[in-house]
Amino acid sequence: MPLKIVQGDLTEMKVDAIVNAANTTLKMGGGVCGAIFLKAGPEELQKECDAIHMCPVGSAVMTKGYRLKAKHIIHAVGPIWQGGHHQEEEMLKSAYESALKLAESHHLESVAFPLISSGIYGYPKEEALRVAREAITDFLENSDLLVYVVIYDQRSLKISAERRSSLEKYILEYYEHEQRRGLVRRKWESDDRYLDSAMETPSLSIEEATESISLEDYFDKMEETFSERLLKLIDEKGYTDAQIYKKANITRQHFSKIRVDKDYQPRKNTAISFAIALELNLKEALDLLGCAGYTLSHSSMFDTIIEYFFVTKNYDIFEINEILFAKKVHTLD
Repeated sequence: MPLKIVQGDLTEMKVDAIVNAANTTLKMGGGVCGAIFLKAGPEELQKECDAIHMCPVGSAVMTKGYRLKAKHIIHAVGPIWQGGHHQEEEMLKSAYESALKLAESHHLESVAFPLISSGIYGYPKEEALRVAREAITDFLENSDLLVYVVIYDQRSLKISAERRSSLEKYILEYYEHEQRRGLVRRKWESDDRYLDSAMETPSLSIEEATESISLEDYFDKMEETFSERLLKLIDEKGYTDAQIYKKANITRQHFSKIRVDKDYQPRKNTAISFAIALELNLKEALDLLGCAGYTLSHSSMFDTIIEYFFVTKNYDIFEINEILFAKKVHTLD
């Protein structure tokens, strides 16, 4: 099942369980913990927590959701940050794994996490997100849970200086050029000033990739539906169905619809996700998108960022979503 990064209020999530970044004594605290207690009903929730008594670091326990939209609360205890040299990462991963195992053992279908330990416990947010992503994606290799990571403030997500530099240079070269031509109205501004480190010019642009498709190839592809082309690519590249829908962050049920319906019409996001999962080059990606009636355009910030990842051959869909999220552009889902 997919992992989705969303911005919002964790206490308002309509899922089977939300995860509380708890303390070992399961007492009402501040931050996320305090907000959950207040929304759920502090007296009733504290009474049930007191009956459980305590929860060690790296572990998790479950209570009722009371007045929350979620049916349950999973209380997971993360470590206090002490510089990163006291097994903090191992304990934080354990907290996520314990919460996920608890959700699965109770046959829950959806769970929403905060960034555990990243508040008053001081775990650096960028590192906290990396650990969360690794722990959750590892678990989802063999699970059908739908998992959300809920970020309250997009500004808490940071892009590395190296990635920011190359991405922003690419956006300046293409997206802002289209703006100056009057093709789009929105003015994109970086959260920080542009960085000046150089990036090599991409070997194949959208225009070059499209021009390299002959008219004969174009009409051949018009006769091939998206699902036919997708299934053929999976076979040609030696993948299994499960490998591709998991890499694409798509549910098994969704993929089943594609397999049985040769005339299936995907959303653009879905088509892009499969192109990323298949690790296609830019030309191949445009071919696949074309089967569904889509393309990429330099007049769109989203499309320009997506093209950047195809050009740089970075096919980590979760990293792509993190950057789209940080840049306040809709994510792949």
